[in-house]
Order: sequence, then C-alpha cells, then structure tokens
Amino acid sequence: MGVEQTVTVPAGAALPWAAVVERLAAHGGAAPLRMIDGLPAFPDEQPPDDWRELRVGTPAGMITIRRQPQGVDLVTWGNADAALVQAWNALTWAFAMCSGGNVTTPQGSRTAEEYRQQASMPASLKE
Repeated sequence: MGVEQTVTVPAGAALPWAAVVERLAAHGGAAPLRMIDGLPAFPDEQPPDDWRELRVGTPAGMITIRRQPQGVDLVTWGNADAALVQAWNALTWAFAMCSGGNVTTPQGSRTAEEYRQQASMPASLKE
C-alpha cells in the first residue's frame, strides 16, 4: 500500500525536472530516474516536457511521481523506513521549491520553506 504527498502548483506553472534534480544535487541529494511513463530510463535521462509519470530510485527505495492537473503526487511505500521517508520528503520539497507550489499536509497547505522546516529531511536540508 502506498502513501502520497501532493504539491499543488499555480495555474500554468512548469514542473521542471532538471531544476528539481539540480536543487537536490545542491544539497547533496540525487534523483536518478528509473522509469519515464512506464518505460525504462537512464538515471540521468531528461523526461519530455509532457511526462505523466516518473519513477525515481533512491538508495532507500522507489518514489513515483504522477502529474495531476493541479501539480504532482509523490507516492512511496506505506511501510517506508526513515531513509526513504526523508528522500520522499526531499523530493516533495524540491518540486515545491522549483514550481512555486505548496505541499498539502495533514495540517494544511505549506510553502516549500515551511514544509522543509517541519518534515523529516536529510541533514543536508535541515542546515
């Protein structure tokens, strides 16, 4: 069973994968692709602008990103360990930062910075 987080973006906002990867790399993280729209991908491959689903492999496990009309849903396993939850949260934060979007949390909508402060993140993002 999976769990998901949603990043809601302003109307017309781009979902720039290259910027997300660069943002994570600037903080010591990585987001190697494993699949683009159901097809195998090279880790550093750039998806087309109209991608529908990405699968990202992390050392801790897989994260699925599904494009929705309002933004993206980021999905991982419901029994994810702490390392996978941190990778999932970091990817969610990066999407919010790069798209100007907000993260929907059980406590309500959060800006990328608010989310970074409250979510379990890798140490490099808490500094």
